[in-house]
Amino acid sequence: QVQLVESGGGLVQAGDSLRLSCVASGLINTYAMGWFRQAPGKEREFVAAIRWNPGSTSYADSVKGRFTISRDNAKNTAYLQMNSLKPEDTAVYYCATALYGSVWVQESYHYWGQGTQVTVSS
Repeated sequence: QVQLVESGGGLVQAGDSLRLSCVASGLINTYAMGWFRQAPGKEREFVAAIRWNPGSTSYADSVKGRFTISRDNAKNTAYLQMNSLKPEDTAVYYCATALYGSVWVQESYHYWGQGTQVTVSS
């Protein structure tokens, strides 16, 4: 059974940093892991993704230069380092795994975590 567990969310002030973690278990093959977020009243949107091999990354324009996605293959864990946080980054953040396809679209992702809340106060 595949399970994704996110952690690391919290309440911070604008300009602060947080690191989210996503531990995956039960996976046999992973093409990519991605982070998405959903703010209240908004659609879930792509944040960042990392292809397991060779580790290439993709970022939404809104987070490029502030967020960094990384992975530890041995631990089946993906991380999202979030720096210079802004109030508009407030959302529930979800990690997900993709077996194939475009990392930019939700339809490529087959397994999802339960989400972790990130709140950035101004």
